[in-house]
Amino acid sequence: MAITKIPAAGFTGNNFRNIIINGDMSIAQRGTSSSGITSGGVYYTVDRWETELTTLGTWTQSQSTDVPSGQGFAKSLKMDCTTADASPASGDRLYVRTLFEGQNLQYLKKGTANAESLTLSFWVKSAKTGTYIVFFYDQDNARSISKSYTIDTANTWEKKTLTFAGDTTGAFDNDNALSLQVNFFLGGGSDWTSGTLNTSWNSWTQANSAVGSVNLADSTSNDWYITGVQLEAGTTASDFEFLPYDVNLQRCERYFKNVVQNNASSGETHLGMAAQYTGSVAYGTFDLGYRMRTIPSVTFPSGTNYYDVNGNATGNQINAPGGFVNLGDGASLRGRIQLTQNNTQGVAVWYRFSSNAPSTATITASAEL
Repeated sequence: MAITKIPAAGFTGNNFRNIIINGDMSIAQRGTSSSGITSGGVYYTVDRWETELTTLGTWTQSQSTDVPSGQGFAKSLKMDCTTADASPASGDRLYVRTLFEGQNLQYLKKGTANAESLTLSFWVKSAKTGTYIVFFYDQDNARSISKSYTIDTANTWEKKTLTFAGDTTGAFDNDNALSLQVNFFLGGGSDWTSGTLNTSWNSWTQANSAVGSVNLADSTSNDWYITGVQLEAGTTASDFEFLPYDVNLQRCERYFKNVVQNNASSGETHLGMAAQYTGSVAYGTFDLGYRMRTIPSVTFPSGTNYYDVNGNATGNQINAPGGFVNLGDGASLRGRIQLTQNNTQGVAVWYRFSSNAPSTATITASAEL
């Protein structure tokens, strides 16, 4: 008899049409607020949303619960100006951006006669009305295109839709490296704004990127919120594609993950197993959970007596683990950890956060673009 295939709850035949990861701003592994921001190239709060900032005011970024009513969103990303800069220098800039691997964009057929148009839709709110700019940057071919949108009413959520023509020049590389940037420009100097706005795909000229943009940094009364960001092939914006929280989290964890955080209740979170290689060094494995984009940079928090061992051991404290060495093809699940401790050669131990480590002690892995 015929077998009817029932899709998993919440899924349809048109899943993952949204190229944006974490467009509903629901995942914020690094924390929900960061203040005193004066520089960029950093992920401060919401996953997959990087801040680019060069000497244009001081900011607090947060994952906010202020969202458009009745649209299904629970979180937004907020930029709040805390120190103003009403006169940007020529090279100053502020934009929030999200980045994409080329291998995930091949179906857009960029660089061919059949290149797909892209439609960007999002909800936005700001105390400052006026013209704002979104620009796409093709990292592989140094090409760009910009579009403007207007915030018409202060402190009111508004939905915006922008369509970008397909680019018949310059294909995206089919690999796991950076190919496309989507940049939400919030202010900058003449190096970014003194030309003619580049509203069709062309070789990148910096001065043409954000012509006509407001300067969100000109007053400490200014803020900017965004959520529901969707980028999809075609010329029509569809309803926002909500993904289950666990699916969204796993997509974010390809690039960054909190591998393990100390258990605040017990203060002795198990981390892994190790064997004493010499009288002063032990080696063990450390599991990342699943594959990341590339070899991650793994950060172990350090402090006085943050780690200890248990099992067949002498009980010496481990002040900090040694280097992480990835085993495999650069995105493997497991690596090697080196522990500096005095113990009996050949014994097996399990290592852990000790009761001296704070509950905020978190081991992280980053494979960001």
